[in-house]
Amino acid sequence: MALSLTIVGAVRADNWPRFRGPNGQGISDAKTIPAQWSPSEYNWKIELPGGGHSSPAVWDDNVFVTCADEKAQKGILLCLRAADGREVWRKEYGLDKVRMNTLNNYAAATPALDIEHVYLFWPGVDETTLAALTHDGREVWTRKLPGNRTQHGMGSSPIVVGDYVIITREQDQKSGGNIASAWFGLDRKTGRIQWRYEHPQNANASYSTPCIYRDQQGREEVVFTSNSHGLAALDPSTGKLLWKTPTALPARVVSSPVLAGDMVIGTCGEGGRGLRLAAIKPPEAASSEAKELYALKSKEVPYVPTSVMRDEYFFGFHDGGVVSCFRLATGEVLWSQKPAGRFFGSPVCVDGKLYCITVDGDVVVLRAGPQYELLAVNPLGEKSHATPAVANGRMFLRTFSHLICVGGAKE
Repeated sequence: MALSLTIVGAVRADNWPRFRGPNGQGISDAKTIPAQWSPSEYNWKIELPGGGHSSPAVWDDNVFVTCADEKAQKGILLCLRAADGREVWRKEYGLDKVRMNTLNNYAAATPALDIEHVYLFWPGVDETTLAALTHDGREVWTRKLPGNRTQHGMGSSPIVVGDYVIITREQDQKSGGNIASAWFGLDRKTGRIQWRYEHPQNANASYSTPCIYRDQQGREEVVFTSNSHGLAALDPSTGKLLWKTPTALPARVVSSPVLAGDMVIGTCGEGGRGLRLAAIKPPEAASSEAKELYALKSKEVPYVPTSVMRDEYFFGFHDGGVVSCFRLATGEVLWSQKPAGRFFGSPVCVDGKLYCITVDGDVVVLRAGPQYELLAVNPLGEKSHATPAVANGRMFLRTFSHLICVGGAKE
């Protein structure tokens, strides 16, 4: 089954321009990331000026990461030099008090990058601040969007699709207020809202980040996962709804969509456990409907972490710590094991190896194959809810208060 991926814009394959890298799929072919290491083998480790769960985003030699100083009520965007972790510049923003889960953080959204800009947003009860800056830290524009009225805070990150920055601002109905859930497309150069798709009947806000699916005719679709629409797609240039599967994800959605050949996979759950996994085949023509190929309701279904695919398998990392290998074509579970602790961050697949950070800060490394093989457990010494980033032969690992770099080009 061939993998259908779109890497949008002028993105070099070794950049990591958004949450989970190119098109959000968490896949890298880097050959220079070790399976096992010790602290003495770090390229560098720096202390961050605030906490957060966002992942680093990388463009050439610049690493961008967001932090939040909750006592001072300020959000911070850092630009670091990838080679040595040296700070190049920082930009600070005032933060408003927002209701959120104690496990969440103001710096939850990963920045998105293109060849010109870095895009990021900060939550607020009455309005969300979306900003675009040049890679050298000059602010290009800011835009105020609807605020954040959800039970658990915010989690979705922006993405760049051609000339558009696309973000979700979903709300919980039970959280009060008259703000409708909406998905937005903004002009990436000016910040002007080009389209807005509202879906007001939304019981549970989604915390996922969209990706791009390209159909057999080469048409691009922005794929969202949500409680109200299940897996759904919009035209990235107009915001027109192309298809939806409203019964596919009947609970809260935290994980992001995974592309798998001619399928898209999404999961939902509640209370720390996954409830349903749906494998959807998008329609081949504008007049047809999406088809659910299979669904899983087993205990192996993940909730918060986003799964990752390799060859004819996909791998789910469960909040409770179980890792499972599924056969892509059928959803059959080939193995389930618990290598270490719990997971909130998502896995990445690098050169056939799976890397994921446990809540306790251990980097679990597994072989990405149909037989279970634990390669290493590398302790970082501090808790983490973040997802690794891989760019230019290096891996960047974010804990609650530090950023660590491992790996590098072979001599």
